Amino acid sequence: MDGVIVVHKEAGYTSRDVVNIVSKYLNIKKIGHTGTLDPLASGVLVLCVGKATKLVELITNFDKEYIASVTLGMQTDTLDIQGNILKEENVYRSKDEILKVLNEMVGFYEQEVPLYSAVKVNGKKLYQYARENISVNLPKRRVEIKKIELLDTYYSNNKTTFKIKCVVSKGTYIRSLIKDIGFKLNTIATMSDLIRTRQGNFNIADSYYLKDILNGKYKMIPIGDLLDIPKIEIADDMYFKIKNGQIIDKKWDSDLIGFIYNNEVIAIYKTYNDKYLKPYKMFL
Repeated sequence: MDGVIVVHKEAGYTSRDVVNIVSKYLNIKKIGHTGTLDPLASGVLVLCVGKATKLVELITNFDKEYIASVTLGMQTDTLDIQGNILKEENVYRSKDEILKVLNEMVGFYEQEVPLYSAVKVNGKKLYQYARENISVNLPKRRVEIKKIELLDTYYSNNKTTFKIKCVVSKGTYIRSLIKDIGFKLNTIATMSDLIRTRQGNFNIADSYYLKDILNGKYKMIPIGDLLDIPKIEIADDMYFKIKNGQIIDKKWDSDLIGFIYNNEVIAIYKTYNDKYLKPYKMFL
């Protein structure tokens, strides 16, 4: 039982909840997810099962696509609608003003990690500092906003709310992105809804709700179909070299190469010193 299950996580569950539920159903301990979704959020949660857990690092690096709702004029401690309200104000911003700022957000920037997150500072998770009311300097990460578009704008109760669709790099916090959008609009902002619609090539249209998985109505994607890299069928002599983790000559124009033996991916090799390939992920 080795491969990936694309789950449509529903709001209210933690990512760990989903892992535990599927792990119990499949009766397998070797399972992990490839990028946390907050309880508020829904959408694509990629689970790696069995030997595919060796691919967690690779899949985590894939770009992610989100649809998020932004409420201007509200600030919470968690940067989302489920947090404690710290400040409110009446806000009106036009569609043109919002579009201008969204366009300015495209590209690389240094993003401050949210206080309510599992990122560690001095060996302690940030949310633990928050719960203990201890002051801490929040780290920053270089992230990339690859695409962002405005889907809808509406006004209610002296607030401006709008919906965005964005494609972002690994490590991007949408809550922090929304906070920064609010800052550029000279106001405060909070995330009121979030859906992850894609991670790499894994789309929400191809995902399964927990209830479907628990009823056996799902498909696991095998390791050989997961990565968009060249895959080479090998003979016995090459299998011996791969099995023993030997460094081999690079004959293919790709940084990563998958090797197939008896119709199964047995290893992924990575470029080494430009002219060679060395073991990167082994599935033997």
